[in-house]
Amino acid sequence: MAQVTLPSGITIEYERRGSGEPLLLVMGLAGQLIDWPAEFVDRLVEAGFEVVLYDNRDVGLSTKTDWEPPSTRKTVVSMLMRRPVKGVGYTVDDMADDGAGLMDALGFESMHVVGMSMGGMISQALTINHPAKVRSLCSVMSNTGDRRNGGISLKLIRAMGLPKPPGSKEAAVEDSLALWRHISGDHFDADETRQRAEAGLERSWCPEGVMRQAAAIGGSDDRTAGLRKVTVPSLVIHGLKDLLVAPSGGTATAAAIPGSRLLMFPDMGHNLPEPRQDEMVAAIVRNTLRSSVGDGV
Repeated sequence: MAQVTLPSGITIEYERRGSGEPLLLVMGLAGQLIDWPAEFVDRLVEAGFEVVLYDNRDVGLSTKTDWEPPSTRKTVVSMLMRRPVKGVGYTVDDMADDGAGLMDALGFESMHVVGMSMGGMISQALTINHPAKVRSLCSVMSNTGDRRNGGISLKLIRAMGLPKPPGSKEAAVEDSLALWRHISGDHFDADETRQRAEAGLERSWCPEGVMRQAAAIGGSDDRTAGLRKVTVPSLVIHGLKDLLVAPSGGTATAAAIPGSRLLMFPDMGHNLPEPRQDEMVAAIVRNTLRSSVGDGV
């Protein structure tokens, strides 16, 4: 792993794997680069990609900002009421600029981009705001930010209650385990989930950063109009059992992007289940092959 400081002053922790067509993986809310399933990254490398993974600002080993976010309760209530979150220090667009800046710092003129959850939102914004930098787009279990589609399931809210910052690392592990048990669809591995949570918290623990990321999502604009202008090959993947970002987020994203392709799995929740990874990677490869962009490195 390595770090680079962007002209904006944001320092980004990243890792490069493999060789071949460059592909940027953009992680979701609270996720670190180590949260990408190792077998999923291995499959992409074996498929012929040079994979770049990184920590978004406010998680992992990248820059932690210092603005005071709204309470988690206020953020979630605003989202449920379909209202923008007020008083945010940055938005998804700013996080997309981080991704574009990382590409520049690593010498890539353009890359294939794959993002999951909040990372899908960032990837969409990167494609809209920096179109020359994106060879193909894959948005996984995400939404357009239109506040009508892809919201949190009331079933999940009833089961978990409104989220609150954990009081300790031990509590954070248990909270993570409980959340993933609810949102993983038909594929939940308690031991693997606990190990991943413990590894992430050992590497970095910044509950305030996660709250800032959540507020940034809620304070960001609807991307639908921008997505209608996207011309690169685009793939949308979503699980029909996703309780964190409803499947309507995937269908709305696919409907907004001209010529996009939609892949939905009946057993998938808000995760990247191992039994479906071969199909996902094959679909990503097919999508990248639709690109007519040159090497660009």
